[in-house]
Amino acid sequence: MIYAVGVIELKSIAKGVDATDAALKSAGVKLISAHPACPGKYEIILTGSISDVTAALEHVRGRFEQYIVDSSVMGRIDEQVIKALFGTQSGVKQGSLGLIETYSAASAIKAGDIAVKTSRVELYDMRVSRGMGGKGIVFVTGEVGDVTAAVEAGGAYAKGIGMLHATTVIAAPHKELWEQL
Repeated sequence: MIYAVGVIELKSIAKGVDATDAALKSAGVKLISAHPACPGKYEIILTGSISDVTAALEHVRGRFEQYIVDSSVMGRIDEQVIKALFGTQSGVKQGSLGLIETYSAASAIKAGDIAVKTSRVELYDMRVSRGMGGKGIVFVTGEVGDVTAAVEAGGAYAKGIGMLHATTVIAAPHKELWEQL
């Protein structure tokens, strides 16, 4: 069975806890994580079949509509994205560097998935919500043309839903910059 990942962010911690319970009771999904995120948001990440994840997120959106910041369902999510979410992705400090900065964790995760599926890039890192005012950022590396295409594709998705903050491509990052990332 192909598993999907669903991410939903709410602007209330109390309603986020309630929404997590509602999502788990509404469909056959499993909880990956549920936690408060900056600034006072609540982030829920679920997995299961695409139909169950979609049903759970639709249930939460319908019941908690006024509290929803962003949500996304991703089927066949790239393995690099899963590793980055769990902090087990080991990025390569070489080549060009591209960044996609979004206003939500859900949009960053989806933009990252689109970016790595668009061209031959490696997901260097992905940071969502905590310590960033609720934003998300995706770092990709590779040849400058591939990085540019990946950033444009992921950025276009985030822009299309009103969640893009900024993008950038650095063709040849300085060695000291790599050490700080």
